[in-house]
Amino acid sequence: MRVIKSATFKLTLWYLGIIMVLSIIFSFALYHASSSQLIDSEQRQSDAIGRLFLPPQLEQTRETYEQRLYDDLQNNLHHIQTQMLGLNLLTLLVGGGLSYALARRTLLPVEEALEAQGRFTADASHELRTPLTVMRSEIEVALRGQQLSASEARQLLGSNLEEIAKLEALSASLLRLARFENGLDLATISFVPTAELFEAAIERFHAKLKHKHMKTEVSTGGETVPGDRDSLVELVAVLLDNAIKYSPEHSTIKLGSQAQGQVIRLSVADEGVGVKAEDMPHIFDRFYRADRSRSKDVSSGYGLGLSIAKRITDLHRGQIYVESLLGSGATFYVKLPANQAQAAHALNSFFSGFGH
Repeated sequence: MRVIKSATFKLTLWYLGIIMVLSIIFSFALYHASSSQLIDSEQRQSDAIGRLFLPPQLEQTRETYEQRLYDDLQNNLHHIQTQMLGLNLLTLLVGGGLSYALARRTLLPVEEALEAQGRFTADASHELRTPLTVMRSEIEVALRGQQLSASEARQLLGSNLEEIAKLEALSASLLRLARFENGLDLATISFVPTAELFEAAIERFHAKLKHKHMKTEVSTGGETVPGDRDSLVELVAVLLDNAIKYSPEHSTIKLGSQAQGQVIRLSVADEGVGVKAEDMPHIFDRFYRADRSRSKDVSSGYGLGLSIAKRITDLHRGQIYVESLLGSGATFYVKLPANQAQAAHALNSFFSGFGH
């Protein structure tokens, strides 16, 4: 990117300028100390020679020796100046390389964030454009016809409503993602029973579960997890919705929590066809859809749900991952801090670094 290149160049110059200023100050200090010692030494030797009592025929030797001391002093000072110049030139070359490397390292997170934002904007624009294109094409075809029957009009309106519903779902997902990108409010952090999270998520998808004749099994040991209740419910809801979407009818989804040392592990397991190994590293990426490896008849969704789940998990200083074998379903796990002291330290350190 042009902006990153310009920023890298400017930051390199700043770093190099600081290095050179320090190098020049050090060189002057070293030259001053060295030259002072040489001048003092020359002066002491010259004074010692001047105090010697010599016969008149040796006075010329005294002057010759004093001149030699002076010449040696000038040569030594010139040698030191040459060394200091060479040292600063070497510092300029090495410092330039180090400054550039440091500037690249400093700006790398910014560059990655800008690239991710660019990809996200492009993907979002594409996904928003697709329903609009479908609606426009259907309307243009209908308008080109000589007559439009009532049944055809109803079919057209019904199709348009489906595309509008897709746009609403996508907009809602983008808004949720934007909300969690802004972080959490420390004032909303509390300890929430895992059973309450599961109950709220199941209630949200009661109609979907009933429509697919699916059951849920909840297993908890009375654990509580630290965090923002609404966002944690959203996290479990995303995983539950994902399990419903990719599971066959009359199947069972198992939700559970378990204390494991310093963490509480939440799990949502389905009985779908599972996830391919090559899809697992990408399923938390925005707009990534692994429908090919799971239920082939599923075409809805925009690949934002699991990225929202990961963002919520990251905000709570947790870890999210999936275990799956093709044909044996998939189990999503979320690990969160278990005790109050650990959770408070993790959340406070995170928010202090996040700018809250």
